[in-house]
Amino acid sequence: MNQQTLVATFAGGCFWGVEEAFLKVPGVVSTKVGYAGGTTENPTYREVCSGKTGHAEAIEIIYDPEKADYDQLLEVFWAVHDPTQVNRQGNDVGTQYRSIIFYHNPEQEEKAKNSIKKLEAFKIFRKPIVTELLPAKKFWPAEEYHQKYLQMNPGGYCHVNMYEVKNKISKIFSK
Repeated sequence: MNQQTLVATFAGGCFWGVEEAFLKVPGVVSTKVGYAGGTTENPTYREVCSGKTGHAEAIEIIYDPEKADYDQLLEVFWAVHDPTQVNRQGNDVGTQYRSIIFYHNPEQEEKAKNSIKKLEAFKIFRKPIVTELLPAKKFWPAEEYHQKYLQMNPGGYCHVNMYEVKNKISKIFSK
């Protein structure tokens, strides 16, 4: 058994629902919600929501590559949000809700680019994909009350349709 784990970081709207979806993925060892892609050191939720820090609500995923590969994680990422919306997901509006893939190495960057090309070639979405592709830099963990939020607050607001996502995850990992 491979004891090595890898890191993936995505932003796809409010981090509560994105985290909840990735917690259902086989091979995901742990998740952490937080802030990435901005300029403010150690930002708070209030600062990020102001739109002045440049951060997006993001999720850092630790995964076992023997059980889930990066391509499968990308498929889940595309399933949990609408990558054609600029600075919004559902009722959530603002730069902190933009769609971003933060790559940690050249292989992740290449896989993300290929994934976007494939989705566009097959016209999976009706509008162009606006997801940013950025090198991963500092990830700032969110306040503790945001971690595993939907597990601690069942029925809390979420832009992610968990029933649909659960079915999509089953299909992705049954291939």
